[in-house]
Amino acid sequence: MILAGDIGGTNARLAYFQAQNGSLRLLSERVFPSGQYHEFGDIVRKFLEESHARPEVACFGIAGPVRNGRVETSNLPWVVEQSRLAKQIHLPATLVINDVEANAWGIAALGSGDLLALNRVAAAVGNQAVIAPGTGLGEAGLIWNGSRHQVFPSEGGHADFAPQDDLQVELLRYLARRYGHVSFERIVSGPGLVNVYEFLREKGSADEPAGFAAQLADRDAAAAISTAALKGENPLAERALDVWISIYGAEAGNLALKTMAAGGVFLGGGISPKILPKLRGPRFLQAFLDKGRLRPLMESIAVQVIINDKAGLLGAARFAAAKAGGMRNA
Repeated sequence: MILAGDIGGTNARLAYFQAQNGSLRLLSERVFPSGQYHEFGDIVRKFLEESHARPEVACFGIAGPVRNGRVETSNLPWVVEQSRLAKQIHLPATLVINDVEANAWGIAALGSGDLLALNRVAAAVGNQAVIAPGTGLGEAGLIWNGSRHQVFPSEGGHADFAPQDDLQVELLRYLARRYGHVSFERIVSGPGLVNVYEFLREKGSADEPAGFAAQLADRDAAAAISTAALKGENPLAERALDVWISIYGAEAGNLALKTMAAGGVFLGGGISPKILPKLRGPRFLQAFLDKGRLRPLMESIAVQVIINDKAGLLGAARFAAAKAGGMRNA
């Protein structure tokens, strides 16, 4: 029995898996609102108490840089320490890894129905990369060692934002006044979409429907903006999402270059599957491919959206199974 977790700034997903004959079988799953809990251990204890089961090993993919089994979450006021968590939940084999690292571990467990291709490129053997916008922006890589992929975490989402045109230069200056350092996460994330919207509204780039500003205050602002953009109900929201997608595509291309991801780039996180109509439009791939002399290389890289929201859970379970020796070739 494996307890797996995919822990983001918005939701904490926990699930039980059974490792059987080199595969994983999902037994049960529950989603908790992360922000409603004082610490992560409270969520795990509640799940264990309500399930009346005791797993043999647990692995949690948590948003934030993990060092020596300890993570200070990027978008929550939590500090999670692997050793302390093990004592809290009374499990000897408790593992903590980065959440997008867990997504990368999950790729090998996905089938063709779990992925949606954005370009007509056959998947090749080689390094791979994962980029995942949600509450924050996560990135990870998979190095091909000649026989299998070895996953490594990254905090590349916090690298410096690089504007590509005059409008994006203005956006950089606007965000620099607000935050000082401007990372890609300040834009390519849920809160980042709100930043882009507010910048364009202040600039007067398009009309905002009457009453929409009040909706943003009462609801999840990023979800309201993206929904309005997809429905064509708000020209300012449409403009914001278009800018956001161009910057997302550019950073996905940056990651592909830095990891030499000939084996493909995977778009994960909670936002990508929800904006598929826009991702399948021209803006994302135009920005992804626009790498000057290396455009031919970029044209050879498959780009796929992960549409299975259990990829992080599967990856955490695969990591736990591999460490516990429960899965051959995990």
